[in-house]
Amino acid sequence: MTASPNIHSAADMTGTKAGMMVVVVGPSGAGKDTLMNIAAKHFAGRRDVHFVRRVITRDGEAGNEDHLSVSVAEFFAMDRAGSFAVCWDAHGLKYGIPAAVRQELSQGHLVIANGSRSVLDRFQAAFPRLKVLNITARPEVLAERLIARGRETREDIIKRLERGSLTVQGTYDVTDIDNSGKLEDAARTIVEKLETLLKG
Repeated sequence: MTASPNIHSAADMTGTKAGMMVVVVGPSGAGKDTLMNIAAKHFAGRRDVHFVRRVITRDGEAGNEDHLSVSVAEFFAMDRAGSFAVCWDAHGLKYGIPAAVRQELSQGHLVIANGSRSVLDRFQAAFPRLKVLNITARPEVLAERLIARGRETREDIIKRLERGSLTVQGTYDVTDIDNSGKLEDAARTIVEKLETLLKG
């Protein structure tokens, strides 16, 4: 599947400053979902800040994210209908960013989405004003967190971390947020960064 083409709204053409899409990425164990949930609570009630509810082909109770759960058939139907601004496959699941986020962006709002480093080119094509927040942690910290989940063996986790990269590849506007230490420190950093983007 490919990303849907970018569509410029009437608000863009009348001179209203377009909003910014912030895509949050990071490896498993970095605490991306936790930090996004904290940020969402911090900005709750702000009409100019919108956290995207993704469409995912997994059970609605699974994971640490409030998402719209759909079947694979429903996902394909939504994709054919142009319901996604960006969509992709990962870990045996399908993910979609609703096309409705363009309405928020046309009003100059800040839109924050949970994304993937592997499809940042699709986000860039769909959203010209794009900021990437890369949540990271030291490899040994990631390993301990993943081991604690009990989904993989220690050996498999270490091998996967050795193969992967914690950096974002490509010419994107990226800010790295290290979540190796205290959660409150990383939470403060992501909130401060979003506050700065709102002012800019």
